[in-house]
Amino acid sequence: MSFLILPQVSWTNGTIMIGVFALVVVGLVVALFLLMNSDKKPKSK
Repeated sequence: MSFLILPQVSWTNGTIMIGVFALVVVGLVVALFLLMNSDKKPKSK
């Protein structure tokens, strides 16, 4: 019965992958906003 105390599921790998994916998505959104804001043309008087 000692084999029943072993964990059946390891959440570490999935948690790390979701965290990396979230960081990539946040980085892409930030890059998109930076590109959108840097495209403004100066006003001509």
